[in-house]
Amino acid sequence: MERVICLLIGYGFGLFQTAYFYGKAHGIDIRQYGSGNSGTTNALRVLGTKAGLIVLAGDCLKCMAAVWVSRLVFGGSHPDMIYLLSLYAGAGAILGHNFPFYMHFKGGKGIAATAGLILSFHPYFIVMGVTVFFGIFFTTHLVSLGSLLVYLGFVIEMVVCGQMGVFAGMTQGQLWEMYAVSLFLALLAYWMHRQNIVRLIHGNERRTYLLKKNKLDVEPEKGDEKK
Repeated sequence: MERVICLLIGYGFGLFQTAYFYGKAHGIDIRQYGSGNSGTTNALRVLGTKAGLIVLAGDCLKCMAAVWVSRLVFGGSHPDMIYLLSLYAGAGAILGHNFPFYMHFKGGKGIAATAGLILSFHPYFIVMGVTVFFGIFFTTHLVSLGSLLVYLGFVIEMVVCGQMGVFAGMTQGQLWEMYAVSLFLALLAYWMHRQNIVRLIHGNERRTYLLKKNKLDVEPEKGDEKK
């Protein structure tokens, strides 16, 4: 039951579509521009650096808030499960972001929300996430590649930390459950980025810049889906 409650807490926070609301406040529907995606990267490309950073912060914070609330609710009664329940709350926020019911289950791709999970889950994960993503982004300007490699690192680090006893007090069964949830989130991210993966393979994935103006596209990019 605790797992379900944490998933629902997370899903509720994840429903706040920062890019969509920011776009509406500036007179556009973000889903009608660029990739058609209601997420940080599309907001950055369509509305500029300031918008991208605001959307990134909003999507990170909603996942962090879900994790914090789950810890507040269950930290005292289930201290041995707090990492597992935090992961469920983060997963719920990612699902809420990707599949908001009031937007016909078409939101973002969950990477900024995942960043919030990494930042709030355990200090060890912050170094890995920041180093991998920004290392890839500033050398290639490929957001999708950095995001996918972060997820790969997230799963690997989850297993390594779990087997090294970083998550003290958890049973091996709970650890296996954490690995399974982490793997599910990674596979979901790869599925949501399947068109990006195809473009990466063919060498025509679009690059994104923080300080350089990105072209505003009225129509969604060819081969991309409004997710």
